[in-house]
Amino acid sequence: MVAMTGELPARSLGGLDVSAIGFGAMVLSPGMYGEIDDDRAVRALRHALDAGTTLIDTSDGYGADGHNERIIGEAVRGRRDDVVIATKFGFRIPEGAEPHQFPVNYAFGELAVNAEPKHVRGYAEQSLANLGTDRIDLYYPHFPDPVVPIEDTVGAVAELIRDGLVRHLGLSNVDADQLRRAHAVHPVAAVQTQWSMWQPIDADLLATARELGVGVVAWSPLGGGFLTGTVREVAEGDFRRNIPRFDAAHLAANNDRYAPIRSLAAELGISPGQLALSWLLHQDPAVVPIPGSRTPAHITENLEAARIGLHADTLARVDRALREFSPVGAGNLR
Repeated sequence: MVAMTGELPARSLGGLDVSAIGFGAMVLSPGMYGEIDDDRAVRALRHALDAGTTLIDTSDGYGADGHNERIIGEAVRGRRDDVVIATKFGFRIPEGAEPHQFPVNYAFGELAVNAEPKHVRGYAEQSLANLGTDRIDLYYPHFPDPVVPIEDTVGAVAELIRDGLVRHLGLSNVDADQLRRAHAVHPVAAVQTQWSMWQPIDADLLATARELGVGVVAWSPLGGGFLTGTVREVAEGDFRRNIPRFDAAHLAANNDRYAPIRSLAAELGISPGQLALSWLLHQDPAVVPIPGSRTPAHITENLEAARIGLHADTLARVDRALREFSPVGAGNLR
């Protein structure tokens, strides 16, 4: 029912080759999953690279004043050509620019971006400085701007690609229509969206990505850590306190509902997190999950999921269990 392969497999994001599982670096900045120091963050990233991942995902909005990007720049120094760096823009709004607000399902209720074309080059130049590099391999507007047409934002990124500052265009947290409109302006390599056992991908978005040959980067593929089966409470200072599914009562109910999948993972001789990641990899040949962790052992465990092959009968059993899972509380951002 489970088959192990050799080297960490690779996948293509619209022509950009990366490891089948990337690394989501958001967790390496303070205030996300609690406190963390820079030395530990750099060690975690370097371990991920040593273990075979080639895709690191970040944003100029993670951490204060580009902290997350600077950590990545430090970690990849001397091995930049071995790494695909993806970053995002739009949250770090320039002084004097208007914040464009939109609602979200998290406790704080709304976020604000500014993806006006006149700001995009400045965002990219700041990210390049933070990262200590001369190019961004995959560049995403972090969220579609509710005021600015996606075509205008994408046009500004296309100029950066023309000038050699960016290699590939990505889109993050968009719908199928926005993906199609953007792709008409410039080819999109990857669309980043929430996708896991905890939160299914929008069917229209997946169909459109497949039609256009666009890869899918799955953020929060372990449901903010829930799908590891180890989260029983969330401490003060942890960003997940904003997510309704991590409310104490909801979390207890969700752990009860997740028990059959944990049991299936134990039967297969793998961890619940590995089952969640391997299941996701089996959903589409162009999906690349980007789990994040601060612990070398957990990073290795996550990457090993790319080597796990699940038999069709096992996948059917997982799907039956997932139909009964039905988590309590909102878990999606939008």
